[in-house]
Amino acid sequence: MSPEETPRAPPPPPAPAVSAGGAAEASAPLPRTTPSAPPPPTFPFPPLFGQFPFEGVEVHDPGLKPYLYLDPVYAPHSEGRLAQKPFGQAHMHLVERLANNLMRKGRFTGKKSKALRVVREAFEQIHKEQKSNPLQVLVNAVENASPREEVTRLQFGGISVPRAVDASPSRRLSVALRNLAQGAIQASKGPGVSISGALARELTLAAQGDPSSYAVARKDEVERVAQSAR
Repeated sequence: MSPEETPRAPPPPPAPAVSAGGAAEASAPLPRTTPSAPPPPTFPFPPLFGQFPFEGVEVHDPGLKPYLYLDPVYAPHSEGRLAQKPFGQAHMHLVERLANNLMRKGRFTGKKSKALRVVREAFEQIHKEQKSNPLQVLVNAVENASPREEVTRLQFGGISVPRAVDASPSRRLSVALRNLAQGAIQASKGPGVSISGALARELTLAAQGDPSSYAVARKDEVERVAQSAR
């Protein structure tokens, strides 16, 4: 800059706009932007017992489909949260309900971790022998072991008459799981038969619809009695 040149002064700020009434229009406030929270992290569910995937399991019985809870869970253990809720068992995982039926009586009474270990060992044996998803084998076994009809007794005056009634889907599922567990417990009383091996054999036979399965035989017997009481 030469000594003859003088520095230029900054330009004056623009005058505020004047409305028809003579008042200066206030500038519109800028919109306040709040930072959005990052989405919560999504952790993938591990496979059941760290080995068996939850995906790809199909239910062929439309009546049982709404009651077969097969959603992915971190562990099949609800810790009693569904015990006091009406129809809470409909939101309990199928594998946990099978373990609960093993705990009805005998050496597994009140021992949830031991019952789950038996189920895990049975699933491992099924996967080793059949190279298939044990969850699908369990679903097929439940479908083949659930009775569609049962017998109730109606009172007509002083006479009790048996009558066949349709079993509800919730009742069908409960009876099937109870018979599967009871058949495995009875078969394990033989010499040289473990409870996990007996459960794996019972699930395999029931999934195939074999009448030598305790649960399938009980279902056929109940439906035969109900047919004669129609």
